[in-house]
Amino acid sequence: MPMTQSRRRFLATLSSAAAAGFLDGSNSFAQEAPLETTTIRLVKNRSLCIAPQYIAKQLLLAEGFTDVRYVLSDAGVNQTKVIARGEVDFTLHFSSPLLIPIDAGEKITIIAGVHVGCFELFATERIRSIVDLKGRAVGVQALGASTHVFISTMAAHVGLDPAKDINWVVSPSVAPMELFADGKIDAFLGFPPEPQELRARKIGRVVVNSSVDRPWSQYYCCVLAGNTDFIRKNPVATKRVLRAILKAADFCASDPVGAARRIVDGGFTDRYDRAVEMLKEVPYNKWRDYDPEDTIRFYALRLREAGMIKATPNKILADGTDWRFLNELKRELKS
Repeated sequence: MPMTQSRRRFLATLSSAAAAGFLDGSNSFAQEAPLETTTIRLVKNRSLCIAPQYIAKQLLLAEGFTDVRYVLSDAGVNQTKVIARGEVDFTLHFSSPLLIPIDAGEKITIIAGVHVGCFELFATERIRSIVDLKGRAVGVQALGASTHVFISTMAAHVGLDPAKDINWVVSPSVAPMELFADGKIDAFLGFPPEPQELRARKIGRVVVNSSVDRPWSQYYCCVLAGNTDFIRKNPVATKRVLRAILKAADFCASDPVGAARRIVDGGFTDRYDRAVEMLKEVPYNKWRDYDPEDTIRFYALRLREAGMIKATPNKILADGTDWRFLNELKRELKS
């Protein structure tokens, strides 16, 4: 019964959103140009925080796509590579790690900020702040992975040299969370469902929670990025993809229980309890409020401080962003 009710509520939300979003006035769905392609490919990985992407399939079908595919990829360096190579069309991904391939001239374009928060820095009791990471063992799955990039930006922000001041423990086979739980490292950065799992196990302490701690809570964690060539060739499809993702984000914010059920039903996780907890904690209702340019500028400056990119924030914005679709949809999806 709960599953049926959840599905009915989602479809009701979809119907009302469709009626409000593209059946009125000058922005009507009927008046839009036809899709350039009816196939769309999105990433699937272990990160639950990109939930809007996971529950957007029905919304994408309502937008006219007939073939919605999820391509398995990790949540780190490989995710940016599959976007740049055109093996996927779009994915929600962590903002900071996207700037490194953009700086290198890869074919990646960021088109919107979607949600704030989600990453948490866990550490032992000896570590009370980011500055205390100096000389400590910090676990990451790979250098250049999302966790490595985010911790590096945090360290640079407080005056540390992440290349010299942190003892990086690279662990591609054993998850850093498990190394931390076993007492083999001093700290690691967790993304959902890892923070929820550690809190349930009462392991470690949270030094930074990006959903609530400044300055991190003032900037997007996950943004929607796509292959540059796809966006240039398929502007109608790009707008409709973004519209579906933003409506899905609204659904995550308004009905986290129903959204969690859809994630489980879609086979993206088998932990309904962790999904509900995560969806209630992550602010999915901020995409209208924050300026994604601020996020790009902030992280570009931190990455320059850390020596991880060479370009200025303005160069990154010019080469790797396109806000046309977001600006149109902010006007269209006012409610």
